[in-house]
Formats: sequence, C-alpha cells, structure tokens
Amino acid sequence: MPDISFYFDFGSPNAFLSHRAIPAIEQRTGTTFGYVPILLGGLFKLTGNQSPATAFAEIRNKPEYDRLEMQRFIDRHGITDFKMNPHFPINTLLLMRGALAAQELGVSDAYVDRVFDDMWTRGLDMGQPEVVARSLGEAGLPVEQLFAYAQTPEVKQRLLDNTQTAFEKGAFGSPSFLVGDELYFGKDRLRDVEEAIAASPGA
Repeated sequence: MPDISFYFDFGSPNAFLSHRAIPAIEQRTGTTFGYVPILLGGLFKLTGNQSPATAFAEIRNKPEYDRLEMQRFIDRHGITDFKMNPHFPINTLLLMRGALAAQELGVSDAYVDRVFDDMWTRGLDMGQPEVVARSLGEAGLPVEQLFAYAQTPEVKQRLLDNTQTAFEKGAFGSPSFLVGDELYFGKDRLRDVEEAIAASPGA
C-alpha cells in the first residue's frame, strides 16, 4: 500500500468536506490517510496562489458553478451539517500549530474533528484564542498543554517544514493528497485518489 498524505488547513471548507469523506475511503481500501497540517497562507506565498474567493470573484458564473459542485459533493457523501463560517476567512496559524501539538500529545483525531466542526458546522470565530480554548475545553482536550506545545520553536518549525514540503511535492492549495509520489488536488480528486490506492501494489 502507498503512503497517503492529506495536506490540510482548517481554513479550507473543501478540506473539511474531504475530511468527512475520507473515513469511507479508508474503510473501503483498508488504508489510513496521514493528516499533514500546513499553513495555507504560507503555501499561497510560496506559489503565488490566492484563495478562490479572491481569484475568481470577478469571473461571471464560476463562483455559482463552484457552489453547485460543492453541493453535489455534499449530497454524494451525505454531509448534512456543513455551513459556511460567517467569520470566514479566519487566521488559522494557532489552529494549525495546535494540530501539530495534538499529534505530539496523542489527541490528534479528537482535535481535528473538533476544530473542523467548530469551523464548518458550528460557525465559531476560531481566529480568537479564547473561543478556541473554550471549545477545546468543552471537548475534554488538554487546552493548556496544547497551547503550550503550539508555541514551542519545534512545533513552529514543523509547520513551516510541512508547508515547504507540500510546496516541493507540487501542492499549491488545500486539500491536496499525495499517494506515493502522485499529487492530487481538490476534494473532487478523491475518486482518483481511491482509484490510485486500489491500483497500487498490495491493494
């Protein structure tokens, strides 16, 4: 089976939708996606990219079509609780450092689920540290340890390194997926990702 990396930033609604679709793919293929936190703003700077909301704002019909494709994906995967965050866009630097801290503390799955849901089902202002702390505490996560780890030089450097590696692998946005050495971009490429897994040696 190939290694599968999911380069994600909590600030991407399409990364959230991918996160909701991934468990079914894991179950069907017997694989596990490796969640790799990156800083989307940093990746944009490295590539000269910008968010679709900015890049395509003046293109007639494209924003409407993108919303249509998003709804098709939501319907296909039975996602019933997604809603756009009213505070979007949100600075996710603390959240992404927190994701790395959560990996260090062995609470990554719970942290990722909680923060994605806070962003894209509960619509919280997750750019505010006090909002983040309150929500993580309600979820029973070790808030003080997470915040402390998130501010260490090691975690800060890992986030930079992850973002640089994603860039070097060819990524320019989130969600991006690496199956072995093959890059796939966007939630709509998950079908291709699953086909690549199924076609790999040992599948």
